[in-house]
Amino acid sequence: MKTKNYILVLLIAFSCSMCNSSKKEEKNSTEKTSETKKHEHATLSSEDSLKLANHTIEVKGDVEFPLQLTVDSLKKMKVATIDNFKILGKNGEVKREVKTCRGVLLRDILEKAKIKQEDHKDRNFYIVERASDNYKATYSWAELFNNPTGDNAYILFEENGKPIKNGEMIAICKNDVRTGPRHVYWLKSIEVYKVK
Repeated sequence: MKTKNYILVLLIAFSCSMCNSSKKEEKNSTEKTSETKKHEHATLSSEDSLKLANHTIEVKGDVEFPLQLTVDSLKKMKVATIDNFKILGKNGEVKREVKTCRGVLLRDILEKAKIKQEDHKDRNFYIVERASDNYKATYSWAELFNNPTGDNAYILFEENGKPIKNGEMIAICKNDVRTGPRHVYWLKSIEVYKVK
């Protein structure tokens, strides 16, 4: 009798642990799905896209001369033309191709705003390009001022001879292996921060 009760208790304990195990797996699966959803961008209607559009970009943070940039003010700077630019997704797939686009180097904008460096060795800064929907792309000072990336990071205002559709000005980095992650639509600000 004792053996039967012991086996019965073991079976109940085992079945309870199996129930808990499947609940944990279900919870983990749900958490992973919600994490994936956080990183997906919903397709916006052109009306919703217009709500996110900005007419100015604010350059702020650790700079001596904060700026309010417009398409017109960018056109007065040193404008570059980029041909055959491809926007690649995280898996290397071509999301979009632009035959020709025009813009200004991010580095030129930062030089105009003048980063607050104590001396020439003061280089521990990071730059955040922020969109209206709070999407962010980042650079280090070294990437922009001591690396080929500085020659390839742009703020664009024109694609294929027409104004930019998604926010008047967008940020790109044409030498990234995957150009999508640092392709910022609805650009709202360029922020400079010192690493603490």
